[in-house]
Amino acid sequence: MPELHDAFMTPSKPTADRPLLGQTVLIVEDSRFASEAMRLMCLRCGARIRRADTLASAARHLKVYCPTVAIIDLGLPDGSGHDLIHELAQARPRVPVLLATSGDPTAGPAACAAGADAFLAKPLDSLGAFLETILSRLPRDTLPRGPRAVLNDAVHPDRMALRDDLSHVMTLLDGRNSINGPGQLTYVSGFLLGLGRSMGDADLTGAAEELHAMNRDGISVAAQVSRISAMVQARIGPAGSAPF
Repeated sequence: MPELHDAFMTPSKPTADRPLLGQTVLIVEDSRFASEAMRLMCLRCGARIRRADTLASAARHLKVYCPTVAIIDLGLPDGSGHDLIHELAQARPRVPVLLATSGDPTAGPAACAAGADAFLAKPLDSLGAFLETILSRLPRDTLPRGPRAVLNDAVHPDRMALRDDLSHVMTLLDGRNSINGPGQLTYVSGFLLGLGRSMGDADLTGAAEELHAMNRDGISVAAQVSRISAMVQARIGPAGSAPF
């Protein structure tokens, strides 16, 4: 029973070097690479975490747990993160800290209009910025007393999580698995955009932006999908090799 173990074995009062002790963070993110980065930052700061990769999985978590922080990706396989943000923003009691994240740096205003307290643009690689975004919105009585340590540790997600994300993209783009309509293309281009930014891959990011624009404008995307498939396969490399 991990919940009882958490309750009895984990100190509940925050400290200067672990300022999120006592907090439970729900991460709703379909990218394993982005999720792993957030997991490492949460654990470094002392938070407990729960993870979901779809809206349906998040709903199951929320029936059991009451997170103090929710971080929600805006593009999910079974719908828009905006809907979950709006639902949680209207709920009573409300999640104390409700954050949105996306690979699209222009998505912040719409996320905040839906009810998010703040927006985290990918890549999520700054522990200091991540922590400050959360701490600045938590109730004051839950914060550590006195000066806080400056946490600027480097976060290095497992590269196998990156391979999993690249393989997921290949499955989505595979010609044997038809992409059904502009809605699914929007999801695919959004996932690619977040992944490209998280990898620091300007070429893949640009290709994802082009795919999104072509889909938006009703232009045939067959050639672009083939081009992106080749780019992703090149980054996966031979079996057993390190991704990218």
